[in-house]
Amino acid sequence: MLPHKKLEDIFKDDPFGLLNVKPAAPPSRTADERLIASFEEINTFYEKNQREPQLGGGIQEMQLCSRLKGLREDPVKMEMLKAHDTFNLLHSEKKEIKSVADIFGDDSFGLLDDDAAGLFDLKHVPSEDERAKADFVAQRKPCPDFDKYEQKFKDVQKDLASGKRKLVTFKQDNLRAGDFYVHNGVLLYLESVEFEEAEQEFKSGSRVRKDGRTRIVFENATESNMLYRSLYKSLLANGKAVSVNADTVTENFIEKFGNIQEEDLEAGYIYILQSKSPKEEIRTIQHLYKIGYSTTPVADRIKNATQEPTYLMAEVKLVSAFKCYNMNTQKFEQLLHNFFGNSCLNLDVFDSKGKRHTPREWFIVPLPVIQHALALIVSGEVVNYRYDADNSVIVVR
Repeated sequence: MLPHKKLEDIFKDDPFGLLNVKPAAPPSRTADERLIASFEEINTFYEKNQREPQLGGGIQEMQLCSRLKGLREDPVKMEMLKAHDTFNLLHSEKKEIKSVADIFGDDSFGLLDDDAAGLFDLKHVPSEDERAKADFVAQRKPCPDFDKYEQKFKDVQKDLASGKRKLVTFKQDNLRAGDFYVHNGVLLYLESVEFEEAEQEFKSGSRVRKDGRTRIVFENATESNMLYRSLYKSLLANGKAVSVNADTVTENFIEKFGNIQEEDLEAGYIYILQSKSPKEEIRTIQHLYKIGYSTTPVADRIKNATQEPTYLMAEVKLVSAFKCYNMNTQKFEQLLHNFFGNSCLNLDVFDSKGKRHTPREWFIVPLPVIQHALALIVSGEVVNYRYDADNSVIVVR
C-alpha cells in the first residue's frame, strides 16, 4: 500500500469508522421545564376557547382539567408557575361575605345560575344549539318553602357528625326519591321524580330510556328541577350517598316486631350475643356479635355456653332477642349469615376434649348495622341491599 501523501487520504482510510462522530443529542428538559410546558398547554386552551378546560369535554380537555386542578392544589408548583400564569388560572379571588345579599351576589359555586358550575351539565350533548332547543334548562333558584326542609338538613348533618349516618360510595341504582346525597360538598334532598319512558334507537337496537324532571332541595335554600339522569351522572362523577339513620331503622324494626295479633303463630327466637371470654384474641375484637336462632327461650339456650364451642367456650351477654312470628326463622337466620358472610369471625375453638371447632355464627359488625339488616329482612327489602364491610354500612346493591 502506498504511503499516504495527503491528510485527506488519511481521513478517508478509516475502515473501522473510528472518525465517524455522531452529533450530540440535545439535552433533555428539566422537571421545571416540563412543568412549564404542561401549564402552557392549559394557557393555549384558554386562549383558544376563552374558558377553562372542563370535565365534560373530550379526553384531552379532561386531562387538562385534571392537570389544572392538581396544580391549584400544589402551592409549590403554583409559585413556580406564577410568572407564566397569563390568564390568572391558578388563583381565584376571595370575596368577603358580610350578609345574605353577599352570598347570593357572590354565588361562587354557581348555585343560582343555569348550570355553568358543572353539576347540571348535560354531558355527551353534541352542540350548544341542540341544548338551546330543550324545553327548558334545569336551574337552581331560591326555594320558597325551605322552612319545611331546614330541620331535616340540620338533623342529617347532626347524624353525620355523630356517626349515625355515613357518606358512602354512590353506585348505580342508588338514586331514589326521599334520600339525601352530597355533591361537591353540598347536601341535597331528592324529594320527587316524575318519570317518563321513551324508546331510543341505537346501532345495537332500540332501548327504553327512563328519565324525568326532579325536585331537588339543597341545604343552601335553593332548589332545582334538573333531569334525573343528569343528577345521576353528576353524583356518579363526584358525589356520595347518605346512609339512613341507624336509630330510626331500629325503632321501625322494634315497632314491626311488637305489632303482634292473636292469630299470629310463634316460630322461635332470633338473638344477638356478646362474648365474655377472657381470652385476649376474643376480648380485644370490637363489634363482635353472635347472631343465632333458638326454638327455646334464649336464657335456657345459653346457660351452658362455657361448654359449647358455638359460644366460644365462654359466658355470653344477651344483647337483644326477638320472638318471631309467621316466618321460617331458620331461613331468617341464614339470610343474616349470608348478608354478613364477609365479616364472619375466623377463629378456631377447642372443646373440653381438645377437638377443634370453627364457629360460623360470630360476626364483626356494629350493632346498629345488625339491627338495620334485621329490619330489611322483615320488610323483604334485604335483596336490594348489601353490607359494605370496609365502611361498616349497608348500601344499595
